[in-house]
Amino acid sequence: MESDRALNEYYPRNFAIHPAAYDSKYKTSVLRSPRHALISIDPSLTELSGPSFSPNELHELDHDLILNHSQGALPIGERIIVHGHIMDENARPIPNALIEIWQANAGGRYRHGNDRYLAPLDPNFGGCGRTISNHDGYYFFRTIRPGPYPWRNRMNDWRPAHIHFALSGRSWCQRLITQMYFEGDPLIQRDAILGTVSDPAALQQLVARFDPHAAVPFDSLAYRFDMVLRGTRATLFESRLPE
Repeated sequence: MESDRALNEYYPRNFAIHPAAYDSKYKTSVLRSPRHALISIDPSLTELSGPSFSPNELHELDHDLILNHSQGALPIGERIIVHGHIMDENARPIPNALIEIWQANAGGRYRHGNDRYLAPLDPNFGGCGRTISNHDGYYFFRTIRPGPYPWRNRMNDWRPAHIHFALSGRSWCQRLITQMYFEGDPLIQRDAILGTVSDPAALQQLVARFDPHAAVPFDSLAYRFDMVLRGTRATLFESRLPE
């Protein structure tokens, strides 16, 4: 029988499908990427436990980016709902996962002091929020679809419309920071950052699917974006294979 420690450990990350840290077409990776081989360290109790979250810790409008920064009017832009499930690698739901969100406004500008893009700020849109998955691992939030924006990489490079996610699951070993893109965006295939993802299937995991069944008539369109966090180790038998 495995020890409690072994049952609580998480599968190693599959670096075969993760993008390389260095890519010449992604200029800022030149300074950010490590110059030496990575060192693998076994997780300790610190990484295998906590943090834990409760819906009671959130404000009632934290998940509603359309209203949570309103100064008496509604923000400009396409109203959308983003929803989906948070699961582990064995397709088990992860309840009480904290999902933090931040994004640019409809014009492609962030509410950040270092953003100097000429698009105007929207006084009624803060561009950040958070929510928690329910007992089935389900989450949703309302927001404005972000706009694309130019960035100083190559001449006339533009980032596709995207939303940033930071997820905290059952432990720090499940911590994930990622970005969500929108189905049908022509800028996806031209993006230098997404170009570092060599596996086409892995790239598609970053793209939210248009979901007309979850739309609110005369109000909001909807996109579905499911996310998978690392799963715990367990003894596998022929009748119980990884999903």
